Amino acid sequence: MANLRAGLIGLGSMGRHHARVLREIDGVDLVAVADPGGDPFGVAGPLEVLRDVEELVAAGIDMAMVAVPTVYHEEVCVALADAGVHTMVEKPIAATAEAGRRVAQAFTDAGLVGCVGHVERFNPALQEARRRLEAGELGEVYQIATRRQGPFPARIADVGVIKDLGTHDIDLTSWIARSPYRSISAQTAHRSGREHEDMVLATGLLDSGVIVSHVVNWLSPMKERLTIVTGERGAFVADTASADLTFYANGVIPTEWDSITAFRGVAEGDIIRYAHAKREPLRVEHEAFRDAVLGVRDDVVSLTAGVHTLVVAEAAAESARTGQTIRL
Repeated sequence: MANLRAGLIGLGSMGRHHARVLREIDGVDLVAVADPGGDPFGVAGPLEVLRDVEELVAAGIDMAMVAVPTVYHEEVCVALADAGVHTMVEKPIAATAEAGRRVAQAFTDAGLVGCVGHVERFNPALQEARRRLEAGELGEVYQIATRRQGPFPARIADVGVIKDLGTHDIDLTSWIARSPYRSISAQTAHRSGREHEDMVLATGLLDSGVIVSHVVNWLSPMKERLTIVTGERGAFVADTASADLTFYANGVIPTEWDSITAFRGVAEGDIIRYAHAKREPLRVEHEAFRDAVLGVRDDVVSLTAGVHTLVVAEAAAESARTGQTIRL
């Protein structure tokens, strides 16, 4: 079988990584790249840098990766759907949930594979956590808490921290718990002088009854990427920066020191850091996209899931503006 012909539009901070991975994975040939702003990182190699999505389609591609600024996602994705090209678009799916719905509908109507690049789902620590959760190792899940903090990224110009970083945590939380959000409440802050928020604290409730919380900002000198899943048998702590997964077990040995016993909510048990394969998330994500196009498997982030994530993100922003908890 001939390799799939892939195109890439958007050669910026993320586009350069997509170009590298598309060249590395089996069964795919990167045959065309496009960016009206040129090729600032020199990733095109021998390929001509095309000007727009129309020229990308004219190159005769089977699948496309869209890594343009969020505001252009809808325009580019709909053009690709109309041209019959399977597409993965960087998160978030579009600039607004309404635009995201139009993108999803375009690919549904065309009968094409469309997916969103929520790469955190493919982080080895989270993949291992979900596998163990599905095996029942944590028992009933009570709470999922995420912390995603770090310095301001100069690459961001068109969205705030909720849509840029927060969408990672919204998507991975819903995915790990296998449940959509029921409600969300949030507080935001604007400290960097931009029109968009740069800090958010959010709490929510999933349909499954799991309570969630998200601490997200890009004004911290300390980089943190943590997801903590607490259940009846203990807690999983996934550090997606190092791809480590640690299990903190609820203890079964009674504590005889009375003052400590009174302080602890549960007994402390074993602490285990699991050994598991640590493959690059972006590569695993692209392999999933390739396999979905080939009809081999379907574990990409669906456009419908991408829309739900954006709905929750917009609800968080609305909650911060109004001071109200938003039911979804």
